[in-house]
Amino acid sequence: MTYPFTATFASIAVAELDLDGPGGPVLSLGPAPGGPPLGEGDIYALVRLRGRPAATVLGRAGAGEDPAEVLTAAFRAQKVRADQKDLGRYEPAAAGEPHAAAEPHAPPRTTVIVGTRERAGQLARALDSLLAQDHPDFRVLVVDNAPVTSATRDLVASRYAGRVDYVHEPRPGLALAHNRGLAAADGAVVAFTDDDVIADPHWLTALSTPFAADPGLGCVTGLILPARLTTPAQILLESHGGFAKGFEPRLYDPARPPAGEPLFPFTAGSFGSGANMAFRADALRAVGGFDPATGTGTPARGGDDLYAFVRILSAGHRLRYTPWALVWHHHRETWQDLENQAYGYGAGLTAYLTAILVRRPALLPALLAKLPRGLAHARAITAHRPDGEAESGPGVHGGHGARHHPWPRGLSRLQRRGMLYGPLGYAKARRRISGDGGPA
Repeated sequence: MTYPFTATFASIAVAELDLDGPGGPVLSLGPAPGGPPLGEGDIYALVRLRGRPAATVLGRAGAGEDPAEVLTAAFRAQKVRADQKDLGRYEPAAAGEPHAAAEPHAPPRTTVIVGTRERAGQLARALDSLLAQDHPDFRVLVVDNAPVTSATRDLVASRYAGRVDYVHEPRPGLALAHNRGLAAADGAVVAFTDDDVIADPHWLTALSTPFAADPGLGCVTGLILPARLTTPAQILLESHGGFAKGFEPRLYDPARPPAGEPLFPFTAGSFGSGANMAFRADALRAVGGFDPATGTGTPARGGDDLYAFVRILSAGHRLRYTPWALVWHHHRETWQDLENQAYGYGAGLTAYLTAILVRRPALLPALLAKLPRGLAHARAITAHRPDGEAESGPGVHGGHGARHHPWPRGLSRLQRRGMLYGPLGYAKARRRISGDGGPA
């Protein structure tokens, strides 16, 4: 597919705007080198208040204008337009959340698991950010998934010896890699991220501390923002929401299903993403970990994170989303990447639902009862969004000129085709694992 409006996409600088700098707002370049410099042109900025993520804003700095002043004014205008409910997210953090005035809980011992395959360059960038965490007690574990070279092993041995542990998983599949890491983890909490992220220094503390405050918590997810916006594919994806889930903390409790989500807990995509998630280790082990027939690297194409979210909730544990746990994600750069992602998202969605029903048949009546609304929801999330009707992700507030970049019909069709394929992909993955002698 060739997107016809490629020429209308201009690179956007990614930055951070701290409104509480000693001399006023301070603007700094974002976490990833190689993007556009700050100055004249479009700038996408994470706004921090009292050190914590509060919003994102998009502004255009003209010749001779101070980019910090432009973005601050844009943020103030955006805040005024928000309704009173949205304004609540700019209040001080609630007790038990990182950066609150009085934080009584220490973060528990945590193992960070990074599944990777033949991407040593990206992995090094991710590991550098993980080793800079302010968490007082953590371990980083790399799981080398079905490698064809020794590049990952060599990187860990030469550059991170004594600081990063290495585990080899010979069978392909992200869920298999995560399960291998879970088996080797020694923390009360296991956190998962990808090799294409840069973690904020406070990420792990923010992600793991809620477990100490809430014994019934089984999973915590966090905020994912774009590390770069330099290609049309990256800008289009982020202008339609990207991976962001907004700046309001949310608690999902199976004992009190959210009124605004009638499909709960089967709308697992709203809970978070696999690039930024943590689990109470005992709870994740008790539900059997990740389904090995799901995830990137299998015929199912995805769904491993969604499966784990629903299994944790269906076992009676709570799930919390906290925007203070931030990672910056390197979105895929090409149109082919975006097409693959659209198809894989659709396939993973129905593959994980198939996995849930295979593993937990008792959930079938609940799923069937929600199926009519589920089909309507699936159609809505894969619908073509014409110019002027583009969705604004909760983290972008309509940023990147989304109204000028309609979601292509071809990507919507690919998502739907992926959804049709997902159950078949899951069945193929199970057969392959059984053929390899592993548990399916």
